[in-house]
Amino acid sequence: MIIIGADYHPGFQQIAFVDTETGDYGEQKVQHREEAERCYRDLAGQGKKVRVGMEASGHARWFERLLAELKFELWIGDAAGFKPNGHATRRRIG
Repeated sequence: MIIIGADYHPGFQQIAFVDTETGDYGEQKVQHREEAERCYRDLAGQGKKVRVGMEASGHARWFERLLAELKFELWIGDAAGFKPNGHATRRRIG
């Protein structure tokens, strides 16, 4: 499985990822919607299970639809739900 944490902004995404099978990990800045879409579609072509986590955002509807189309698991965290003990409330889509 590939797990991705996405810091989503309307103009770019800063992502961190880990492949739990190989141990590979890294960070990448993905510019613009077109580059992000190409990146995630390429990832889907690898045939691995993918989970993406991100903070709730009102500007990410296209991104949520893309991940659903690609059959990626999406976890959305509510920043207001983060508690002092480090736990977050989450809703799972997909």
